[in-house]
Amino acid sequence: MSGKAVMHFINGEYTPGTSGKVFQNINPVDGSVICDVHEGLKPEVDAAVTAAKDALRGPWGKMTIEERVAILHKVADGVNARFDEFLEAECKDTGKPKSLARHIDIPRGASNFKAFAEVIKNAPTETFPMATPDGTGALNYSIRTPKGVIAVISPWNLPLLLMTWKVGPALACGNTVVVKPSEETPLTTSLLGEVMNDAGVPAGVYNVVNGFGPDSAGAYLTEHPDVDAITFTGETSTGTAIMKAAAVGMRDVSMELGGKNPAIVFADCDMDKAIEGVMRSVFVNCGQVCLGTERVYVERPIFDEFVARLKAGAEDLKVGEPDDEDANFGPLISKEHQEKVLGYYDLARKLGANVVTGGGVPDMGDALSGGAWVEPTIWTGLDDDSAIMREEIFGPCCHISPFDDEDEVILRANDTVYGLACSIWTENLSKSHRVAGQIESGLTWVNSWFLRDLRTPFGGSKQSGIGREGGVHSLEFYTELRNICVKL
Repeated sequence: MSGKAVMHFINGEYTPGTSGKVFQNINPVDGSVICDVHEGLKPEVDAAVTAAKDALRGPWGKMTIEERVAILHKVADGVNARFDEFLEAECKDTGKPKSLARHIDIPRGASNFKAFAEVIKNAPTETFPMATPDGTGALNYSIRTPKGVIAVISPWNLPLLLMTWKVGPALACGNTVVVKPSEETPLTTSLLGEVMNDAGVPAGVYNVVNGFGPDSAGAYLTEHPDVDAITFTGETSTGTAIMKAAAVGMRDVSMELGGKNPAIVFADCDMDKAIEGVMRSVFVNCGQVCLGTERVYVERPIFDEFVARLKAGAEDLKVGEPDDEDANFGPLISKEHQEKVLGYYDLARKLGANVVTGGGVPDMGDALSGGAWVEPTIWTGLDDDSAIMREEIFGPCCHISPFDDEDEVILRANDTVYGLACSIWTENLSKSHRVAGQIESGLTWVNSWFLRDLRTPFGGSKQSGIGREGGVHSLEFYTELRNICVKL
């Protein structure tokens, strides 16, 4: 970064590019301007993709796995060495409490580099001897090679964590990347360029072009013929547009998209565990988590108690600025997103929902009145076919519905175009396995939420995504598996 403006990072250097266009990075806490950000258009994307393509043929492409792994460990150490800078930047962009980002966003963002460095060190391939008509035989063996230039389109809700979740395995596998961060949250992606240089990552391996989607950096990047694969986290509608662009040239895609995730709470649950887990899954990061819960189904005998206790938990949340160490609930990412979420709050009332708590904007005082604040909100009383129950809101809200039996709740949980995540709360071991196996989602938690082992497959089903990442599953996307047949 240079001065107050966020520049692109191309071929190891920060540059304003040639477009001359800038946009403002807005603080969601109070609506103030953090800084200007240079917008990338076709020339900037061309330069970044060319640098990435050249780096594949340069020293990066000639390194051994051990050499790449050592550099990625230095990258992780570099992020941790500048922990406070990354923390400050992330919280400026997102408005989230530092108490949250300090324990999730920054440490997990750094650890992604080491986790995938270890995966690639131990990645297996295949060998098959085969008989031939002349009796001498042949040997088939597979090798993994980098896929090439990877376009990384990363979201604003967990900017560093979800960007490095893609960049970490891409680089570990020997690819180069061009990252287009969300226009809402450019700071940590830009700052990472300095860490890359300090760690000895060759120029052109890690590139960043800032901008928007249509008619801007996002569209030019996903349409670029020299981009070999595209990985994206965000809205399903944007994923559809990216898939159309990727179809030209038959580029591979990996996408984690929207969700309308259910939680299923059985009467035989541990109520304390269930309340704690559902509280986090609904309200952490102000509800701006792809894996978060917006539909809660509670078995009828404990319905009233559960609603009362979740209401008490929501009303006990401490709303505050990032520097408030007691705060555990910040603003939404932007005024635009606030308008969207408040639109659903209004719609719920019009549809006749019972507003258990929230449903409006908290009074944050004059100094913060320009911020993107909303109240944590709980509803009951709506049918499963209402918009509140079917459309992703991506805010700190949920609807709680009663259910009477296991088969009923499985059907209702699966009655959605999405299939990203689900949590099940029961102390009955047989029931937990039986129900989990019938849930149509990429991730299902039992008596937990957001408990992530980075070796396990991660991704959504139905309209929640394509492909799996995590552990060896990332290798399937970030490498080409090639077969070599040697006649003996």
